[in-house]
Amino acid sequence: MKKTLIIIPAYNEEKNIGAVLDGIRALQPDIDVVVVNDGSGDQTAMVSESHGAKVLNHTFNLGYGGALQSGFRFALMKGYDYVVTMDGDGQHDPACIKNLSEAHTATGANVVIGTRFLSEGYRMGLIRKAGVAFFRAITRLYTGIKFTDPTSGFQMMDKTVFSYLAKGDNYPMDYPDANTIMLLHKKNFKIVETQVHMYHRLEGTSMHSGLRPIGYVIKMVLAIIMVALRRD
Repeated sequence: MKKTLIIIPAYNEEKNIGAVLDGIRALQPDIDVVVVNDGSGDQTAMVSESHGAKVLNHTFNLGYGGALQSGFRFALMKGYDYVVTMDGDGQHDPACIKNLSEAHTATGANVVIGTRFLSEGYRMGLIRKAGVAFFRAITRLYTGIKFTDPTSGFQMMDKTVFSYLAKGDNYPMDYPDANTIMLLHKKNFKIVETQVHMYHRLEGTSMHSGLRPIGYVIKMVLAIIMVALRRD
């Protein structure tokens, strides 16, 4: 029987993580869940444990990608076959894990990305919208494939992928988005998209709020250049 692990990176998500875990448990009671508490200064770890999740604790904040890589290493160590990555702020609808799984079965893809843009309804600010459009164009230019949501963190990966990303510097510590799609394409992994539902975060401030998208774009452009120059 194939084993799947849901990995949730979480930083100061005490107000959201309980509802996220309850939602997963109600719809996916047989799938294991690990929360990677990425150096939170609040009660994220305690709330996660009280809602039945296994918790991995970082002593300090490594970043979104660093937290996910800890989850990949845990999945590898425990012998899981697939991982599903979800955010800890309530953006990702656990009912759509089924969409990811069905797309994997239908296509044999190594990575299935959940996209919020194959149907109407999801709205975002102008700066973020421009950023997504920019990275959508970059990934299409590099891969020849149209990815509508290259910044989506709602994904399913098979073991060949997460075991590769668990190693060394194969996964960025901060933003694993378009650069990771390009890297996996370069390594000949098959990547597809499928429609999922996404919502805006339940409580608190997004890591892409305010002027942060500008810094994100600069870092991501540098990361994309590094992927293009990478020779291994």
